[in-house]
Amino acid sequence: MKLNLDGNQIEVVQNKKIKDILNENQISKLDEVMAVFIDNKVCNLNEKITKKAKLKPIRINSELGNRIYRSSLYLVLAKAVYELFPEVILKIEISISNGVYCELENKDSLTKSEIFKLKDRMKEIINSDYKIKKHKLKKEEVLKIIQDENCSFRSELIKKQDQAHYTLYEIDGYYDYFYYNMVPSTSYLKEFDLHLRIPGFVLLFPKFFSDKEVPKFKEQPKLANIFLEYERLGNILGINNVVELNQIVEKNNHNEIIRIAEALHEKKIAKIADKIKSGMPRNKIILIAGPSSSGKTTFTHRLSTQLKINGLRPVQISVDNYFVNRENTPLDQNGEKDFEALEAIKLDLFNDHLLQLIQGEEIELPKFNFEKGVRERSNKFLQLKEDQPILIEGIHGLNDRLTEVIPQDLKFKIYISALTQLNIDCHNRIPTTDTRLLRRIVRDNQYRGLSASDTLNLWRSVRRGEEKNIFPYQENADIMFNSALIYELSVLKNYVEPLLKQIDKTNRNYYQAQRLLEILSNFKAIPDSEVPFTSILREFTGMSVFRKE
Repeated sequence: MKLNLDGNQIEVVQNKKIKDILNENQISKLDEVMAVFIDNKVCNLNEKITKKAKLKPIRINSELGNRIYRSSLYLVLAKAVYELFPEVILKIEISISNGVYCELENKDSLTKSEIFKLKDRMKEIINSDYKIKKHKLKKEEVLKIIQDENCSFRSELIKKQDQAHYTLYEIDGYYDYFYYNMVPSTSYLKEFDLHLRIPGFVLLFPKFFSDKEVPKFKEQPKLANIFLEYERLGNILGINNVVELNQIVEKNNHNEIIRIAEALHEKKIAKIADKIKSGMPRNKIILIAGPSSSGKTTFTHRLSTQLKINGLRPVQISVDNYFVNRENTPLDQNGEKDFEALEAIKLDLFNDHLLQLIQGEEIELPKFNFEKGVRERSNKFLQLKEDQPILIEGIHGLNDRLTEVIPQDLKFKIYISALTQLNIDCHNRIPTTDTRLLRRIVRDNQYRGLSASDTLNLWRSVRRGEEKNIFPYQENADIMFNSALIYELSVLKNYVEPLLKQIDKTNRNYYQAQRLLEILSNFKAIPDSEVPFTSILREFTGMSVFRKE
């Protein structure tokens, strides 16, 4: 039987395992292949090839390959916890400190000796090279298994779903549900570490852009506090998972949740404005940074309003107008223009203008002509008064190189991102990147005429840029703002599901679309009629008072 393997024509025996095909054809860095694409569908390496197809390896240094590695490691962790602490529930919670923070419910804080014991058991499972088996089971079978294994937190969702079969993964008699594919066996998962962080621990694993190197634990207290605040809100509202949110939606009590979540945003923004006011006249330059679709634009408008309430007259400067001429844009590793690189900004001019402004001098603001790809004169002049802080929004705001000639005590840095902690269940996180991706799919379709597939194509480079230009600097912020709304995926579901369903099996993004649809399938929809027009969510769904439609 003929196959196309990563662009090369080969012949194989029918019904041979994918893993064996890759091995026989001497694929380079075979141990870094986590799964394969077969005609745009992701397949585990244990699966057999039954017909002519195109195969493309999925490696650990890709975002998808890394998530497959990560989920497989979660499965090993869950098995080890179940064996060592059978009465507790493992909670896989948030991305932090170069890994994922986990806790053991119904147990006191872990000790160092218990962490070593847990790590040793994981290594034993990994070194035993157990096969990771994929099972399709009926609802009754799944419910019995998860009840027997102290995973009852999953049963409430399954009971309310109407599916013919459910997928569970198994390691040596231990079963669990994950919505990602898995590596073929545990020996693929040798690179990991555990770091005690009371009351839980951080699971460390390779980053998606760095092959199999495990990063060191990095304390991130500011980010941890943001997640803690979100968790407290969930406890106050009685919403710690999708089941509890759905129960409120089913009772038609979601309006109060929306009002509370939005009021919390307004209160936080008002407090940030108060802090800026109290630091005047030193707080002359307000830098607002965050990854794609974090809601920076709406946040900046709402902050401006609160600053005006405090008697200030903020002005905004767009970093985009300081781009270098397009012919001078730096190139990325693929030889393509990298518009997100810091060097894509005319840094000397930008810093010179900021310095003149804070010294009371007048400048002429530049204007970037995006059609011609050149910077032009605008005939717009600016001179600051004492009560006029400058608001600067952009991805590089927390990187001191952007404003390197400005004294630190004249800068106030804000980091904004959608740091959701509302997970599907105790073992299945909803990554914060997925929340932002869903926001962006809706926004790109509403305002840029892009399909969901178009956005998914762009998202790969966006994520690499974030890992390079934004996330390393987030702890430099003076304050952080969490733009996540506890109810938002129930609203976004209305917009994004039809867009994702347009992606068919012939499309390279089919797997990503199906994965996102599986996440959204767990949510009861909320109509957006109750979402305020000042909400950050409106930046993506439309009808925001801050956007000129």
